[in-house]
Amino acid sequence: MARTVRNAKLDTRSARSKLTERREPYWVVISKGCALGYRKGVKGGTWVAKYHDDTGKRCIYALGAADDAIDVDGGGVCLSYPDAQAKAVERAKLAERGFEAEAPKIGAYTVKDALTDYMTAYERKGGKGSARTQWVIDALIIPTLGSIALPKLSKRRIQAWQDDLANSAPRLRTKPGEEQKFRSMDDDPDATRRRRSTANRVLTVLKAALNHAHQERKVSSDDAWRSVKAFREVDSSRVRYLNDDEARRLVNACDADFRPMVQAALLTGCRYGELTGLKVADFNADAGTIHIRYSKSGKPRHVVLTDEGRKFFAAAIVNKTGNALIFTKSDGIVWGKSHQQRPFKLALEKAKIGAMTFHELRHTYASRLIMAGAPLAVVASQLGHSDTRMVEKHYGHMAPSYVADTVRASFGKIGIVEETNVVPMGRA
Repeated sequence: MARTVRNAKLDTRSARSKLTERREPYWVVISKGCALGYRKGVKGGTWVAKYHDDTGKRCIYALGAADDAIDVDGGGVCLSYPDAQAKAVERAKLAERGFEAEAPKIGAYTVKDALTDYMTAYERKGGKGSARTQWVIDALIIPTLGSIALPKLSKRRIQAWQDDLANSAPRLRTKPGEEQKFRSMDDDPDATRRRRSTANRVLTVLKAALNHAHQERKVSSDDAWRSVKAFREVDSSRVRYLNDDEARRLVNACDADFRPMVQAALLTGCRYGELTGLKVADFNADAGTIHIRYSKSGKPRHVVLTDEGRKFFAAAIVNKTGNALIFTKSDGIVWGKSHQQRPFKLALEKAKIGAMTFHELRHTYASRLIMAGAPLAVVASQLGHSDTRMVEKHYGHMAPSYVADTVRASFGKIGIVEETNVVPMGRA
């Protein structure tokens, strides 16, 4: 570490206590092009750094509060004179190497700032689901935590927010400008599990943003959120799937416009968004496959069709050109986001099937394969998963025979149990 430059006015608490309160910082030059400043306020002082970036532009950066009243805590909340000087030098070196394209903001770097920077980086890398992630940030994180400066964000504060989120009622779709509506709460254990599962997913977004801020050196420590744990055992939801009789009833209950969408989902296991984007050219009649160009994972895949599926798609593309969408409404309107919800609900009611979502048709497809003995790797490939972890998590219990057969075939015989003709008698 470089030698600390001494300054009689700034290097001790007692010396700084004698300074006059003023907005303009008291400066000490650390090295060429880099200076450390102390701004004396009513409730204590703060450290700032002044330096030039790689373009020669003058920058001022707020380093944090000074340890005028309390000791240095190691978390970056209060800085001693040597620590502030070291951070100023580090910031200047980063700027010289071009790690700052613009002058950093003056003032506290808040959770909202971290979330904004994270979303900018997320979209630059082509992250999927940015609109949904931004909604989560705006609705569930910023209102409670957005204004908190990162150095002041504590583990206890995050856990309190996490608990409130898990115990709050689910939101209902509300028209813009109206007061937010909520679904009524109940004591159903599965409802509690779902709320905690949602809280875990939102915590993942928050942690990703805070980790990005830490990597970008916006905060010196990640202790506050690194030790916050997600709720355990809340993602093992009961897989809802249709048997063949229910599947036929559901298809027959759909109106003519919506029926092909349900049939396609049951025959391919594809997501709603994947089906709405399918074009005629994506169906290969010779190979008996459909090509999913854009998926949730960002990777394309080929879904193998059964004979029934091949016949269905062959009929669906009749009189359509190669670049046309396979599935549209009868008036030519494209199926849009959430357009499936209302007709699917009506079809469920007409078929006298309990509540479920369109996405659970994907579960039906996977469950049927699993129970028929299909290897987990094959099912994962069809669904578009990179490995079998998700399939094992949601459907592994449905393949007891596959697991049992694999264990018995692989383990073999040790020869440590004596052969006997004794047969245990059943209990009276």
